[in-house]
Amino acid sequence: MRTSPRTSTFQRLSRTLTAAALVAAIPLGTAGAASAASLPQAVTAESAAATSGDNVLRIATSGFVDSFNPFISIYLLPTNSIRYMYESLVQNGQEDGSPTKGLANHWETSTDGKTWTFTLQDNLKWSDDQPITSADVKYTYEQMMTVPDLGTANGNLVQNFESVETPDDKTVVIKLKSSQAPNPGVEIPIVPKHIWEKIDNPADFKNEENVVGSGPFLLKSYKANESITFTANKNFWQGAPKIDGLQYIYYTNSDAQVQALRSGDVDLVAGLTPTQYKALEGAEGVTVHSGEGRRYSSISINPGLKTRTGESFGTGNAALQDKEVRQAIRLGTDTKTLLEKVQDNQGVLATSFIPASFPKWTLSTENPVIQSYDPVAAKKKLEDDGWTVGSDGIREKDGKKLKLRLLVDSEDSTEQSIAEYFKPWMKEIGIDIDVQSSDGDTISTKATEGDYDMYFSGWSVNPDPDYQLGINTCFNLPTKTDGTGGTTQDGYCNEEFDKLYNQQHSEMDETKRQELVQQMLAQNYEDTVQVATWYANGLEAYRSDRFTNFGLMPKEGGIIANQAGYWGFLSVERVEGSTAGGGAVNTGLVVAGVVVGVVVIAGVVVFLLRRRKISDVE
Repeated sequence: MRTSPRTSTFQRLSRTLTAAALVAAIPLGTAGAASAASLPQAVTAESAAATSGDNVLRIATSGFVDSFNPFISIYLLPTNSIRYMYESLVQNGQEDGSPTKGLANHWETSTDGKTWTFTLQDNLKWSDDQPITSADVKYTYEQMMTVPDLGTANGNLVQNFESVETPDDKTVVIKLKSSQAPNPGVEIPIVPKHIWEKIDNPADFKNEENVVGSGPFLLKSYKANESITFTANKNFWQGAPKIDGLQYIYYTNSDAQVQALRSGDVDLVAGLTPTQYKALEGAEGVTVHSGEGRRYSSISINPGLKTRTGESFGTGNAALQDKEVRQAIRLGTDTKTLLEKVQDNQGVLATSFIPASFPKWTLSTENPVIQSYDPVAAKKKLEDDGWTVGSDGIREKDGKKLKLRLLVDSEDSTEQSIAEYFKPWMKEIGIDIDVQSSDGDTISTKATEGDYDMYFSGWSVNPDPDYQLGINTCFNLPTKTDGTGGTTQDGYCNEEFDKLYNQQHSEMDETKRQELVQQMLAQNYEDTVQVATWYANGLEAYRSDRFTNFGLMPKEGGIIANQAGYWGFLSVERVEGSTAGGGAVNTGLVVAGVVVGVVVIAGVVVFLLRRRKISDVE
């Protein structure tokens, strides 16, 4: 399943605050003061009631929700939620992500790799007690195969499907157009036919309440920018989870999430910065966790965006269409220093867009294409390419200065820190960087439309590299000049890369396939449409005085949240004798669309007025 490059985006709230409230906004139960802007948004009466249960795990979030529709959703938070709601035919195993049973108990492949036969488990049931049969699988796949809009999220995963046959209720036969190495049963959430076939316009269906599903947790309700509530599925084939449910609670920024964890208003926070992680070490009742993640981060470079038919769009600087310029940017970027100074060495240096957590596929550090930081070589490359240094130290060619825009999220401290290093490094080699700060939503829009030169990107990658490789092919470029109609990682298109993609996709010998993938990643590295910076560790913290037995993925040294599976919360249980926390910070009323947060300080009641952000999905 796709996860968006802008998953770090915080959903913001516009706020109206009295001067007194701005000064006096100190969250209860926390040490030190915080700005009113960092206070968590007050939850509704419904969501507050849901969090009051002792056996509900509360998770802080600021993640963007486009939809909970499994055919459409592309952002990280809803994509992870969909993993909880709908089982796939084949699941990514907890040990190392290898295919393991999901709805299917077992499967077999023909010798030519073109026919895959899956046998469903016995007595599977949807959460509404209706039987899960092969008809549900066929319906799901065929919707994606025949309705373009329903292939938005995962259409490339059925691109090679010739037909889906169901000789009986427990058997699914997928016939492929060509041999396929990746298991075709993974990463596609199967929906209940008896529910979805009654929906008039399934591509427009938000699917945000009382979901009928097959996974461990079911979406009960969603309040945009407030909360997302899940209940445990008693019919889940592995048995109902040991907790009653999950609830994601929205906070305006990550510092507010950390404060909420300290004060007991939430039980788990993921996506911590190294500074936040250090600050939580030793906190009472809190355990911090650093695990090997599945995400890579990069500086995405606009190589001259085009549609699938070759029509140019966007405002990218023409100089970046020159591979030599892009390669010089890589040579002039000291990623080792970035990892050390910005990420506090919580991760490993990146070589490509396949993380080191997948050692079979990641680009080897020994590959001869890998280049170290070398500003002298960067200068020579630009000089040889005709870019001469002007009187101001900035290079120019044909009368045009080498000035590039870098989009930075004004609320993302990591992006701001990288920019502070990156700008002088580029000036050293003769490139002027115009740092343009704005909110993450604006950057997401600009990235889609190609209205950028460079921006900070990143993706959460699945155990098999086929999907991530696929969204770097020419086939997955946008179909429209507004950047929509496709799922492209960096606007990359190289016919040689595409040929290698088709070869690895059909190669049944894993060793040979690994060699092909290495060639592809090396090709992409040399073409330099992005500078991969690091594979960050997943930095998380949870209330260990309340919950225990979180599941990691990979099982040894992995992460709790944002997995390529549902293992993180499947085994979690409440610590015996513990009770739910919760402080005055989350107390609130909603009056005429205005959130009224109540904070009591030295016996004085201070009312904080914050207008709710109008959500795109409401």
